[in-house]
Amino acid sequence: MNELWSDCIRSLEPYTPGEQPSIAGLIKLNTNENPYPPSPAVLSALQSMINADLRLYPDPEGCALKQAIAEMYGLRQANIFLGNGSDEVLAHAFHALLKHERPILFPDVTYGFYPVYCALYGIEFETIPLDDEFQVHIMDYIRPNGGIVLANPNAPTGIALSRSQLRILLEKCPTSVVVIDEAYVDFGAESAVSLVNDFPNLLVIQTVSKSRALAGLRAGFAIGNSDLIDALNIVKDCFNSYPLDRLALAGAEAAICDLSYFNATRQQVVNSREWLTMQLMDIGFSVLPSKANFLFVMHKLQPAQEIQHQLRQRNILVRHFPKPRVSNFLRISVGTAEQCEMLVHALREIIVSDTSEVTC
Repeated sequence: MNELWSDCIRSLEPYTPGEQPSIAGLIKLNTNENPYPPSPAVLSALQSMINADLRLYPDPEGCALKQAIAEMYGLRQANIFLGNGSDEVLAHAFHALLKHERPILFPDVTYGFYPVYCALYGIEFETIPLDDEFQVHIMDYIRPNGGIVLANPNAPTGIALSRSQLRILLEKCPTSVVVIDEAYVDFGAESAVSLVNDFPNLLVIQTVSKSRALAGLRAGFAIGNSDLIDALNIVKDCFNSYPLDRLALAGAEAAICDLSYFNATRQQVVNSREWLTMQLMDIGFSVLPSKANFLFVMHKLQPAQEIQHQLRQRNILVRHFPKPRVSNFLRISVGTAEQCEMLVHALREIIVSDTSEVTC
């Protein structure tokens, strides 16, 4: 620990992102990336932006992208906030809206960045246990709090709450900021965006990383009442007035506008997810009901870490979380149909081989 460090960072434990190895030939099912390429319209938009204007700063407000998002949801630009990926948007939301006297609430099994933000900004929090089936119970959050954060669908479980459940939560907690992290919502869950006009305390956060295949571009956004957006803008302009560069703004706008490509590719992911679910159950896996582009699975006979190790030996990456309650689960991103078939083939080899050894 360096003596030149600021005291406030000495006890921080940063978030650990999924492995990004630079090894050719890997089937990468560990970081929930979209297995399909971005829309051709995105690539065209990016190419058009590679010109002499790169010497100029981008639009600090990102008006064209905000307008595209606003039109998609029937809202105004004043309801939209942009950031360098949804992680940055979340960080600003924690800083601007969730630091109060009472602790904020989020599930005990959820996105690992939430407690990291709390440590970074000195925010008190309490974790609310999921039930034995890893479900969120809305009524558990109806208590005094400094804010509520829910990933919907939840990560890493993939389980989603309905819009009607979220409406109940918002009605019961009118004085709490409720942040709904919808990074995976486009793969089958119900978005809370339609509730924004009814609940001034609701902030919905989305990204173009997952369903629009732009994890490498880094663009995210929040949707909410203009008062909440104003608070985010204050923090943003105290931190970085230009979070999205010219390429990111153009590419994200093109992705938002190409609905036909968006709908076609996300449906392919959903179809592969349902097929993969049945195949994994057939070889003895317990599979949580997912509305995301990943599955959270456990095999009753084989330890998760051993399965992960044997898959890696076959050049297939999946993610293991060595944490309480989920240490025997694997999170498997949904790949292309071909990648899913290769995964199932490898798992059948692993499970059958190991089961045979145990039987002998």
